[in-house]
Amino acid sequence: MLSQWESFLQNLGIWVGSFTQFSFTGEELENIPSRLHLEGSNNNQSARLTLQRQGVQDLVLELSTLSRSLLFFENGAFSQGTIQFSPFSEFGAEFGLIHHNRRLRLVQLFDTNNNLQKLTLIREYREGTQLNERPRLTIDALLGEWEGEAITIYPDWREPSNFPTKMQLAVDSSGRLVQNNSFGNNPTLTSSATINGYILNFDQNPQNPIQVLMLPDGASATFPIKAQLNQPLFLEVGWLLETNLRQRMIRMYNEKGEWVSLTLVTERKVN
Repeated sequence: MLSQWESFLQNLGIWVGSFTQFSFTGEELENIPSRLHLEGSNNNQSARLTLQRQGVQDLVLELSTLSRSLLFFENGAFSQGTIQFSPFSEFGAEFGLIHHNRRLRLVQLFDTNNNLQKLTLIREYREGTQLNERPRLTIDALLGEWEGEAITIYPDWREPSNFPTKMQLAVDSSGRLVQNNSFGNNPTLTSSATINGYILNFDQNPQNPIQVLMLPDGASATFPIKAQLNQPLFLEVGWLLETNLRQRMIRMYNEKGEWVSLTLVTERKVN
């Protein structure tokens, strides 16, 4: 099993792409070209990150250790964000998925009133390869039955958990999306959402409505309309890599606002 540092090193290279900011309704607000160079040094015992964005001062970081707010999977996928969700403080996370010579990153940031403030989609490819960007995600691309495997890793570095997953998505006679979701041996969870263009609103719990925003390059962002204190919450990113192949990453918080786990799901459409 790779160490966290060895997993981090899967991201070495030069990544060319863009930072695109969206409103929570999916409107594109800004798009900034970018170039990120992550190079190892001292026999890969340390690394330098240089981020160049058009119109923005370069960011240079020297790295030899990793933050406690950051976890990596062995393929290089990662998430970094708030460890403790608390009142009157900013809250959010960055997700990074990696597939061959492509990376897709998503940043979700909430303001001090717990409302979504910023949603940034970062689409990248290794310098010298092709972007091969996918179309914007649609509900039709998600409908059907999906089966996969999930791995959950933990901030306290305990042994990872592995379990099978199943998800079924269909539109009922009233035009609502119905989702049946199961993880391992847990009971199947059924939820439903209104469909409004590229927005799905899971509104069955009026105290904690969840929104899914479908984005360019087969991406999706899942987040609470308003992050609620004293109850569990999660943030999620999805990426449709191929017509029948998708990845999702889920960052979970418990009712105390503590970050408790990070799960990577790799699933295939079977029907």
